[in-house]
Amino acid sequence: MKGNIKSFDFNRTGFDEIRRYHFGMNWPLVYIIKNSKEIYIGETTNAYNRSRQHFEVPDRRRLEQIHLISDEEFNKSATLDIESLLIQYMAADGSFALQNESSGLVDHNYFDKEKYRAKFEILWDELRNMKLAQKDLAHIKNSNIFKYSPYKALTEDQIVIADNIFNHIRLGIGKSFIVNGGPGTGKTILAIYIYKRLKEIESTKNLKVGLVVPMTSLRDTLKKVFRQIPGLRANMVIGPNDVVGGNYDLLIVDEAHRLRQRKNIANYKAFDDINTKLGLGKDGTELDWIIKSSRHQVFLYDKNQSVKPSDINPESFKKLNAIQDTLKSQKRVLGGEEYIKFIEDIFSLQALNQYDFGRYDFKIYDDIQEMVRDIKVKDEQIKLCRMVAGYAWTWKTKTGSDSFDIEIDGLKLVWNSTNSDWVNSPNALNEVGCIHTVQGYDLNYTGGHCWARIIL
Repeated sequence: MKGNIKSFDFNRTGFDEIRRYHFGMNWPLVYIIKNSKEIYIGETTNAYNRSRQHFEVPDRRRLEQIHLISDEEFNKSATLDIESLLIQYMAADGSFALQNESSGLVDHNYFDKEKYRAKFEILWDELRNMKLAQKDLAHIKNSNIFKYSPYKALTEDQIVIADNIFNHIRLGIGKSFIVNGGPGTGKTILAIYIYKRLKEIESTKNLKVGLVVPMTSLRDTLKKVFRQIPGLRANMVIGPNDVVGGNYDLLIVDEAHRLRQRKNIANYKAFDDINTKLGLGKDGTELDWIIKSSRHQVFLYDKNQSVKPSDINPESFKKLNAIQDTLKSQKRVLGGEEYIKFIEDIFSLQALNQYDFGRYDFKIYDDIQEMVRDIKVKDEQIKLCRMVAGYAWTWKTKTGSDSFDIEIDGLKLVWNSTNSDWVNSPNALNEVGCIHTVQGYDLNYTGGHCWARIIL
């Protein structure tokens, strides 16, 4: 990095030194203000004026030191991007409590972006040497606190949808909102961002809000994430049955397509008891429970991800007369929207065209043992690489009736040994996660099995 990190006392004497510093006035830079426990991150074109403004803020005044991150090649777009990255990684690193609000960082493109992303990696190493950060970038990228952080940079459509929901709720307009989005479009990130932002805005911070997550595995993961975010608590993440009698101002429902109806479920009596308590008949659903227990609802929804007979019929969501929005930008799969289209074309039996997945590493194997070896090598290199499959084999090991569940070409494998946060469980690399366990999670590499019979 051609620039440097220059440190000053965060007081009036230090501000005078900043004024005399080469990059202290009329130059774009990024800054970090800190004490031994807290940190604030920002960017400015006038560090002298901005530092004095911060000094007038009570929360900021208890900070003790300011570090100016400068570079002769910095421009406004670059400093906005580096500020955004610092907030995201510092929040996940956890060395300091972040004073920044989750005010909607935007992920935008600009000239020579890759060059500045490379500079950021060098900068991060310098911050670790200064004890301003502890963990390396690769470790942070694989952590749940980073993947599900409310400080994530949002796409333009996420920002627009969030602002629309905020405005409607503040004005008391509209009861139900449905945000449609395919896999990897950032539904969970948007749900967490909306929750955190509502708790920061003066006019909405006292609203009773719950984040409903129907799937046990993802719910347990998000509870752990909420424990690590200032201002949030694990008990803010709840299941559909927890809403009953809660009288919420707003319920945000992630993976809403996994809400259940009274069909193929484990405990009919408990389900019926809740329906009776809410004055519903036996046809009442978890969607009805959400509606009955809240004034406003936000449903993050993808009708194509309903995978069980117990999942609510899409017609039930159509009847809500909700305000509809759609997330389109692909954030999870590096192959982008064209790869998603390729998969959709396969499953809808459409004619396959020419596809361009860019640098996305996509392979088709005819030897499962080779695929398993490759997944384990990738996991050694970058972590979070797993094998997954649709639920096409009996779960025999669950009852102890056999030592394996899946056998393909002599290779014996077992299903996931836990439903709770399986992706991060100790033996996950040697197991196969079923679709009910991995839905909503991000992985670096995934090996899956597809069996097909073609009749000519």
